[in-house]
Amino acid sequence: MTAAGDALTVRDLRKRYGTLQAVDGISFSVRRGEVFGMLGPNGAGKTTTIEIIEGLRRADSGAVQMLGRDLARDPAAIKERIGVQLQTPTLLPRLSVTELLSLFGSFYARAVPPAELIRMVGLEASRNQLAGTLSGGQAQRLSLALALVNQPELLFLDEPTTGLDPQARANLWELIESVRASGATVLLTTHYMEEAERLCDRVAIVDHGQIVALDSPRQLIAAHFNETAIRIGLDGALHESLSGLPAVTHVEAHTEAVTLFTTDVAATIAALLELARTRERTLTDLLVRSATLEDVFLTLTGRRLRE
Repeated sequence: MTAAGDALTVRDLRKRYGTLQAVDGISFSVRRGEVFGMLGPNGAGKTTTIEIIEGLRRADSGAVQMLGRDLARDPAAIKERIGVQLQTPTLLPRLSVTELLSLFGSFYARAVPPAELIRMVGLEASRNQLAGTLSGGQAQRLSLALALVNQPELLFLDEPTTGLDPQARANLWELIESVRASGATVLLTTHYMEEAERLCDRVAIVDHGQIVALDSPRQLIAAHFNETAIRIGLDGALHESLSGLPAVTHVEAHTEAVTLFTTDVAATIAALLELARTRERTLTDLLVRSATLEDVFLTLTGRRLRE
């Protein structure tokens, strides 16, 4: 059974496609009232896991309990109480925004009025527009409104801010925080690390069908990095010499820059400047920052989230 404080419990979930083990024994729980994030590179098994939990795919084995009910035994009762926003929704193109929200609301015993949903997601100017004529960002906001139509206790958001401009993304972050503040639980996937750090109480990093790390963003960073990051642009090949600089623990080379992780910023920068002087190289775009969730993700998976 789901623990009293948990909205979702997943136990030993497995799914195979031919020779590919897409989901390989995933287990985790989501506490009531938290925002829980799942991060993973393409092909890691994250999407398959979420779709099984949402009831869109059938697992080969494992168990899912939501809101005190077993997904295999009570799927209809669960679906009445959850909301699902898909990354690429299929909308009825010849219905207006208001008509779609009214239609979806009619499927539930309790529903939020269309006008309130439209205001929540910022679609006032498009209330009478046909769904098939909406821009990508507008369609994304409508998809979120449809997921909120039944006042869900558990809300699934798949890449909720994809296609939105920075201001619209910030507005949506505030909406997600208000949904959580109202008592709902949120499980989201995202390709924006700053989004995960801003919104999520805890995140699970998925790779090769397994959860390789699970904790709060702050604790994940603390567990993997005691260092400070120094990012520099280089006009020449100094990469091979950087790992030997004072206090540098490791070096990550990118297309047009290098990131050094150091336990002593002053000592490393002094040696770095001296190395550049003696090699007659130019350092550009020098940036000192704390380690981030992106650094943790790259360390654990070997890939950036958007690769």
